[in-house]
Amino acid sequence: MPGVVNIAVQGRIPVEQNPLYQDPFFRRYFGVPDQPPEREFQSTGSGVIVDAENGFVLTNHHVIARADKIVVGLQDGRRLPARLRGSDPETDIALLQIPTKDLVAVPKGDSEKLQVGDYVIAIGNPFGLGQTVTSGIVSALERSGLGIEGYEEFIQTDAAINPGNSGGALVDLRGRLVGINTAIVGPTGGNVGIGFAIPINMAHEVMEQIHQYGSVQRGQLGVVIQDLDPEKAKAVAGESRTGAVVVEVAKGSAAERAGLKKGDVVLSVNGRALSNATQLRNRIGIMRIGQKVDLRILRNGKELSMTARIAPRQG
Repeated sequence: MPGVVNIAVQGRIPVEQNPLYQDPFFRRYFGVPDQPPEREFQSTGSGVIVDAENGFVLTNHHVIARADKIVVGLQDGRRLPARLRGSDPETDIALLQIPTKDLVAVPKGDSEKLQVGDYVIAIGNPFGLGQTVTSGIVSALERSGLGIEGYEEFIQTDAAINPGNSGGALVDLRGRLVGINTAIVGPTGGNVGIGFAIPINMAHEVMEQIHQYGSVQRGQLGVVIQDLDPEKAKAVAGESRTGAVVVEVAKGSAAERAGLKKGDVVLSVNGRALSNATQLRNRIGIMRIGQKVDLRILRNGKELSMTARIAPRQG
């Protein structure tokens, strides 16, 4: 697939120093030479051309972190210097730009339409070997709480994802981009059938902000929330529901201005149902400051609709 590229990175990282080596008497007595504060490193990863006209390439933040030089390798053999437009460590997304118009982009799919059991294909550059294709299924959706990134709503797949696949494409059987491969879970750091990809809808929102502002301009609603567990659901709704319970509303916040109150249950954001509080945090976390958000809430057994406007973070 010509829209999936290889990424080669060069840079410098701090050298971990032994405290003894900082002692001038120790160094002089044992003849230890001065230790450089940094060392050079080289690494490889993958990327996806998402805008052929502008030369935009999506990859992972961790692929290009601390890079001084980034080179993108195309399937036709061309190697092009890449400019870092910006990155977001919280979602592990980075946007690169390469100086050429003769490109082929991977068509964007809709990660919202994925279902568990759908067949997917992972394409990337594992171990620096070059473009490699593996296949599998969607094992789970909206995985979170893994501690890999700040905002997690992963697609889990059993398609083989190995070191070097980071930043590569997860596509459906029609070749449409549904995710950006980002992580594997395993005792050796290799594939054990548990790989994770960032949904393309989330990655695209982050990309748009980086393109416009150079970084992600995160705002907030101004609420403290927790999961709606089954016992709370029966207490507030008399039936099994999912969502996020508002525990506290900050004074003067966007939530207060919209009319949210302590004890409200947020059921959906912009028409998308919530399974837990983490999903509410994730969805608000990728919205632009000033963006309107439609909320469906449950209050005293009745469903209500309200609109809030994302406000800048305080502090």
